[in-house]
Amino acid sequence: MSTAPNNVQAYRASLLHFHADPAFDSDAYAWHEDGLLVVEDGRVKAAGDYAALVGTLPPGVAPHDYRGQLITPGFIDTHLHYPQTDMIASPSPGLLPWLETYTFPTERRFEDPAHARATAEFFLDELLRCGTTTAVVYCTVHPQSVDAFFEASEARNLRMVAGKVLMDRHCPDFLRDLEGGVGASADLIEKWHKRGRQLYAITPRFAPTSTDAQLRATAELAQAYPDTFIQTHVSENRDECKWVGELHPQARSYLDVYERFGLMRPRALFGHCIWLDDEDFARMAATGSAAAVCPTSNLFLGSGLFDFEKADSARTQLALGTDVGAGTSFSMLQTMNEAYKVARLKGSYLPAARMFYLATLGAARAMGLEGTVGSFRPGTEADFVVLDPSCTPLLARRTKQLDSLEELLFALALLGDDRAIRATYSAGRQVHARDA
Repeated sequence: MSTAPNNVQAYRASLLHFHADPAFDSDAYAWHEDGLLVVEDGRVKAAGDYAALVGTLPPGVAPHDYRGQLITPGFIDTHLHYPQTDMIASPSPGLLPWLETYTFPTERRFEDPAHARATAEFFLDELLRCGTTTAVVYCTVHPQSVDAFFEASEARNLRMVAGKVLMDRHCPDFLRDLEGGVGASADLIEKWHKRGRQLYAITPRFAPTSTDAQLRATAELAQAYPDTFIQTHVSENRDECKWVGELHPQARSYLDVYERFGLMRPRALFGHCIWLDDEDFARMAATGSAAAVCPTSNLFLGSGLFDFEKADSARTQLALGTDVGAGTSFSMLQTMNEAYKVARLKGSYLPAARMFYLATLGAARAMGLEGTVGSFRPGTEADFVVLDPSCTPLLARRTKQLDSLEELLFALALLGDDRAIRATYSAGRQVHARDA
């Protein structure tokens, strides 16, 4: 592949990206079986049929040949914990004992900046190996955990969202903020939010670990910085929901706790959302909040099954998350696999096109980043992944016998994993390439 003086690159492969939600629009995506993606200065210049675009390339630009592969926008993971990387696949009978036994002791280690840096480096490399180019990430209560994450992300020029966890009760002393405080959150926002491609998420862990005073301070912080993100957990586990009801008897529901404190708004992402009722989903839709669905985590901890049909009835914004470490994989393909099964167990059906939408444009919309990432609209940042339908003997055999794009995507979602990622690009630069 050659590069012209004006920094144009081109990539020939099958191309897929979305401009609408397939659940509600029959004309939701653009598909080019022999396509060309043209990138200039780290942004998408054009995406379409190879025959129509190849003649527009500047002299000296030879397309990188990925024929036989599928290029999609980079995957977007909307809920995961980088400090929990080393405790993935830890056994526990449920969410609350899992937190006490594994999560809190593991997060304590992030007092050490060197440990935080080493974990952040591995975590980001693992995301890129799985084709994830943007993620919404929980750090720990330690400011140095946030610095370590953003420094590693900035060095790779990734579009990432992260924030310091807030907890001032019902947690070990070694992970506790001063009561009612938000620690160094404002300083971290000033330092990192919109610095290059980094974005900040105000991050109360979940309602039980924040006093009313801290939740009020969190809301004040969110009002002071209205273009930041908010991320937290809601209605993951029945025992957790019961506990929240005891702590907040005045609230109509678990989600209502956050609304009462003014924490529901665009760019607010709520992890799990399993035990929400119709009114909760309606409030999420009305406030522009989004649900980050974490099927591998929910199955692993036995938390429950997300109700896609109920959420869609309210037109709630949805995206997918791996969770890590309650989740069991960094791979968004494996997360799609489990999401499909969860939907079937709840009596609904997720087409493969919908799953790929939720992992790309749907996630970008949920984050308020449509037009920045998640599609190949001209001007978007050129984050994309090259998928290999013949990466394993089984996938190669299955994908030789396809009748439709839906069957191809379904095979990749149900049979694919990190091995299906041929290459990952961020802002037009290759940041991962699979060994042959």
